[in-house]
Amino acid sequence: MDRIAKVLQTHELSHQELVEFLRSDRYDEALFHAADQTRERYVGNDVHLKGLLEFSNICTRTCHYCGLRVENRFIKRYKLSSEEILSFARKAIDYGYKTIVLQSGESHSYSMEAMCDIIASIRALGATVTLSLGEKSEAEYQAYKEAGANRYLLRIETTDKALYQSLHPQMSFENRLKCLRILKELGYETGSGSLVGLPGQSITSLANDLLFFKQSDFDMIGIGPFIPSENTPLAQVKGGEFTMALKMTALVRLLLPKINIPATTAMETLDPNGRAIALKSGANVVMPVITEGEYRALYRLYPGKICIDDTPKHCRLCISGKIIAIGRGIADTNGDSERFIVRQKEQRNFYDANA
Repeated sequence: MDRIAKVLQTHELSHQELVEFLRSDRYDEALFHAADQTRERYVGNDVHLKGLLEFSNICTRTCHYCGLRVENRFIKRYKLSSEEILSFARKAIDYGYKTIVLQSGESHSYSMEAMCDIIASIRALGATVTLSLGEKSEAEYQAYKEAGANRYLLRIETTDKALYQSLHPQMSFENRLKCLRILKELGYETGSGSLVGLPGQSITSLANDLLFFKQSDFDMIGIGPFIPSENTPLAQVKGGEFTMALKMTALVRLLLPKINIPATTAMETLDPNGRAIALKSGANVVMPVITEGEYRALYRLYPGKICIDDTPKHCRLCISGKIIAIGRGIADTNGDSERFIVRQKEQRNFYDANA
């Protein structure tokens, strides 16, 4: 238990200590409780709800684990019009969402100019805009920032370079790191994260992921369990475990107490109470899908995705009820991470002092 006391006080753990937490189950309950304490102390009891708008499942990548990979010929592809995107965003804002998360497969289905118009239009509605569009050029990231985008999510998935390259044909680990660096330099509230349980992924590798997140000082970390998807090269391999993903979530909170951590949808695919459990183990964000109709089922990253037959309004009511049931509230702010707020204040003070 000395390690629990240490991390509660210092928010530091060595690589070996992280490995021991991940490898053994003897500390699990104490670990989850400590993460929940840390979450309450640093980011409070309110949960941030952010509306996830999955506006296109077109993708040019061949990632071995993803159901949207370009070589999957068994899914119907779609691309929402600007008018549909704005319509869904307006409804979500009416339901009380203050952040719209625009997520798609990696492609060039929308021009930079079209995306800038969409971002500016949603910002004009009063919402904060988060982007999850994959790897782009620095010019594109800059243009989206100038159009009003506030945040960008780009998961590293794994910091094991050899594993990354084996799972992402024709992609570059170095370019992934470069994109994350550029996003931070441009002033985005930047998020990353890991996929837990990938074939060939070791406990040592997961500990390296955690240290990478700590060193990089990200504002949001999303941890999701690997779920094998049909029509992919990994369709028949063993998937990730809920408990391991939960331990990674808890350790992220303990190492980075002021960031935002989502209770991911994939958690609830593995456990019917997965998001509530994650919220009691360090998470403080939930991102319900706000896309409507058949599009909810067509954005099929993995099988068993929850809530594909629900409406956005029902999802909002359902998750709100689950949050209230565990004694938490719904935040009424736009959900900037406490770490991002602190860093912005530090930068302003620096500039003022050196003006």
